[in-house]
Amino acid sequence: MIWFNKNLQLSDLHQIRRSNMAEHIGLEFTELGDDFLSIRMPVDHRTNQPYGILHGGASCVLAETLGSVGSVLVIDQEKFICVGLEINANHIRSASSGFVTGTAKPIHLGKSTHVWDIRIVNEEQKLICVSRLTVAILPKK
Repeated sequence: MIWFNKNLQLSDLHQIRRSNMAEHIGLEFTELGDDFLSIRMPVDHRTNQPYGILHGGASCVLAETLGSVGSVLVIDQEKFICVGLEINANHIRSASSGFVTGTAKPIHLGKSTHVWDIRIVNEEQKLICVSRLTVAILPKK
């Protein structure tokens, strides 16, 4: 298990999404494994672009939320903070309704950086987006 708190439960994550972008666009944590974290997002008026399909920026918000929260859950929050350093996303196919689900797994969990692989799929498990997020781990002041 990669999580700092070995007793971490999915229900513990609901507080993280309150009063921020995640809540605004309807992100909801759905699964917490030993080395992965999943979240789902509605494809609706909050996350669509003018053509009625999922906005690439919304996919990036999902990916950055997953990777950043993943990093927060790996570190000792008494000593460190996490900030996004770089994100990239390849939009493979569009989605126009329902939900998409992102799953983040670490590629690298170092002392000063974490790198996360995030895959976003639709309800038919078809790949929508592949993203990579690098997170800087900084000492708390």
